[in-house]
Amino acid sequence: MANRGEIALRVIRACRELEIRSVAVFSEADRLSPHVLEADEAFLLGPASATESYLNSGRILAIARKASVRAIHPGYGFLSENASFAQAVIDDGLIFVGPAPETIEAMGNKIEARKRMKDAGLSIVPGLLHPTRDAEAALASASELGYPVLLKAAAGGGGKGMRVVSSPAELPRAFEAARREAAAAFGDGAIYLERFLKSPRHIEVQILGDSFGSVVQLGERECSIQRRHQKLIEEAPSPALSDAQRAEMGAAAVRAACAVGYQGAGTIEFLWEGGEFHFLEMNTRIQVEHPVTELVTGIDLVEWQIKIASGQAIPFSQDDIVIRGHAIECRITAENVASGFLPATGTIRRLNLPSGAGVRWDGGIREGQEIGPYYDSLLGKLIVHASDRDAAINRMSRALTELSIEGVETTACFHQRLMRDPDFRTGIFDTHYVEQHPDLTSTRLPDDEARALAVLAAVLEHRESTGGGSKRNDLLAPRGQAFNSWQRAGWRWAR
Repeated sequence: MANRGEIALRVIRACRELEIRSVAVFSEADRLSPHVLEADEAFLLGPASATESYLNSGRILAIARKASVRAIHPGYGFLSENASFAQAVIDDGLIFVGPAPETIEAMGNKIEARKRMKDAGLSIVPGLLHPTRDAEAALASASELGYPVLLKAAAGGGGKGMRVVSSPAELPRAFEAARREAAAAFGDGAIYLERFLKSPRHIEVQILGDSFGSVVQLGERECSIQRRHQKLIEEAPSPALSDAQRAEMGAAAVRAACAVGYQGAGTIEFLWEGGEFHFLEMNTRIQVEHPVTELVTGIDLVEWQIKIASGQAIPFSQDDIVIRGHAIECRITAENVASGFLPATGTIRRLNLPSGAGVRWDGGIREGQEIGPYYDSLLGKLIVHASDRDAAINRMSRALTELSIEGVETTACFHQRLMRDPDFRTGIFDTHYVEQHPDLTSTRLPDDEARALAVLAAVLEHRESTGGGSKRNDLLAPRGQAFNSWQRAGWRWAR
């Protein structure tokens, strides 16, 4: 596993079920991380810096040779969509668990991907079909497209190198910032422009393809709840699509995958607005949000990544794939929500994970682990599955009350607020929802949490004034409501 954290641990578990020996790599900062402790073998890559460890392809390949592995799984992020790394793996006589290097290169370059998808008959977001590194050229192109425009990195995604520009005066500074960020993230500062859609939903379709030409789609995921163009919550299926729209989008995703001879697990991402959808990009790797698809289809995507890479054919047809129930995933990150989701650091002093029917935790953390500034802020993913969307939201809300990560700030409270948000519960939102609802990220406590804390203060004051003599919970009137509110606010009653 040429990766770290929860995705490395996820691959280790899939290997164990397939009776495959797993080899982990780690940086100095991850020496005692769960993926290192769970793997059959583990090798030190180098210092904490990603460029000296998880992005050091030469060192990763040297360890692969030393450990006599037969395949390398890149996970997501880092080198997962690096065509040169995939080719180097193959040149070393190893299996790269992913699509062919030429597919990664074609679809990793957003301009080339747009061209190919347009040729395949998919609608693309209006914009350029060529990149630029020049702000003056970008100004001219933006005038043709009309403001607002979206600046995007040509060589990668994940919100890196992305800026919304509302006027010509804003563009030069935004362009230079996007160019620098793209160069730092992907080694390429090329930028292209798209028309900025004002209220789209971000919906993606999971596909699987094998080396025998078979491609199937496993339904869509709703990914519109975002901040700074990075996903916070995903669910399957999308509450926005009709059955006819769902079938049309799924068929378009299959056409897209067939157009590039796709092998393995991948994702076709769309922007959906006003009943129409446009191709956005293709992710040539496993996605962070893959568990919601696994839960509604019953298909282990990581297992099938490995099987397809080893030459197995997909044994099921499109008609065999049935979507059952509804799944939701909350990305639990080490971030300060009130400060604009800025990354947080600290040491995990206590970790309490939720459980029960339909609850899954994909995490890569443990008690005592230090969360530093070196990598992505993702701590883990809380995923639930239930019979329908309302039941899934209620289950997620319950699971979030059980989740406790002490020692570092997390986004758990934000997710809990969102689960109680009326518009979210009715499925009325788009990609700008979080920024348009500051109450979700406010430091002010919601009314029920404020009431709970007021009750708590009164109880503590009473116990102190009476010497702690009260042995009854009668002060918690109405008892159940107050107790549940404390739990939602992160408090626990203790005698």
